[in-house]
Amino acid sequence: MGKNQFSIRRRKKGMPPLPTPPVDNGEPQNSISMPVGTAKPSKKKVGGARLWMRFDRWGQSELNEWDKNAIIKRAGIPTRDLRILGPIFSHSSSILAREKAMVVNLEFIRAIITAEEVLLLDPLRQEVLPFVDQLRQQLPHKSLLKVNGTCAEQDDNEGHFPNAGHWLPVPEAVEGLQAELPFEFQVLEIALEVVCTFLDSSVADLERDAYPVLDELAMNVSTKNLEQVRSLKSNLTRLLARVQKVRDEIEHLLDDNEDMAQLYLTRKWIQNQQPETLLGTIVSNSSVPAAPNLRRLNSARSRSGSLVSNHFNYYDVEDLEMLLEAYFMQLEGTRNKILSVREYIDDTEDYVNIQLDNQRNELIQLQLTLTIASFAIAMETLIAGWFGMNIPCTLNHTEGLFWPFVLCLTIGCIMLFLVILGYARWKKLLGS
Repeated sequence: MGKNQFSIRRRKKGMPPLPTPPVDNGEPQNSISMPVGTAKPSKKKVGGARLWMRFDRWGQSELNEWDKNAIIKRAGIPTRDLRILGPIFSHSSSILAREKAMVVNLEFIRAIITAEEVLLLDPLRQEVLPFVDQLRQQLPHKSLLKVNGTCAEQDDNEGHFPNAGHWLPVPEAVEGLQAELPFEFQVLEIALEVVCTFLDSSVADLERDAYPVLDELAMNVSTKNLEQVRSLKSNLTRLLARVQKVRDEIEHLLDDNEDMAQLYLTRKWIQNQQPETLLGTIVSNSSVPAAPNLRRLNSARSRSGSLVSNHFNYYDVEDLEMLLEAYFMQLEGTRNKILSVREYIDDTEDYVNIQLDNQRNELIQLQLTLTIASFAIAMETLIAGWFGMNIPCTLNHTEGLFWPFVLCLTIGCIMLFLVILGYARWKKLLGS
């Protein structure tokens, strides 16, 4: 069979034709030709990408699918912090401070907060949607730090100092801007507010379901009511653990000023700038460097440096401390509500146990009474058995003695029963 016929048969069967052998013309072969019809190798798809929502300080948002390498490069956090945001630690609560970001894992909110943006993981989950709405509504349009150089003209003595498209507030204006929290604390406040509101609503639902069930159990101890209380206690234990985790994390931050100071991302960003360079730029741009102006700039430089150092003190954590204390007290109140429900459950269980103990005591008393009656009847049966023996006795031939004998024997048994019963009451073995 010829070579052309073999190729035609391969094409009819749907098989690719054989590769053409290279022609040996004495020149070196630099490449190998691919067979016709062979698909080119496709690039391997990158796995591990998850859905993230990005919010900037002006409330603008966008959805992106990023893998962990893109998140690490963008936020500047170590790889182990992404494990905290993973499903393994989904029920844990933690607020971690890093050099350029804050890793927040509070209940269902898992986010990475920087001085300029927040990256929210799984933003389309049902319980996360309220947090997304709050971010869109409450994120301010202005902040202490403005980016992209969109500020208006400033004076030489007051205003902002430009530096590569960024604007820093002058120390004279710092006191007027203290009321506005930094961007990272605004996002943290929204997260704590959403989490605390969710926990409060969960506790309210628990209270609404708990008290009727417990009252029903107090009136009627049944298997159905006991099963409902058991399920109620399980839900209460889980809810208390969740509230306790968030509360403990906030308490841990409140106990350590250094950890709270690390959360000031905007402050660290400003401290990383060089105010001396900014002031030097202003001096170099002055057209008439007169002696009075130089003295004025030098005094302004010293005053600015002192005010900046005083305002951006590393251990000045009063704003964050007040913020955390407010939500700590709210969580403490939520925890107290859960504890009050648990105390009510414990009181109901104690009441039910007292009822069961009382019923148990009544059963024991009834059993004791029946035992005394059985003993008296047994004595009567014993005497009747003695006279029922086939032993010759003169009383067997006496007429009219049967019924008086039975009556006397019965009265004797009743008296025996009453005597033993009175003794048991005297010893307080039976209730009055």
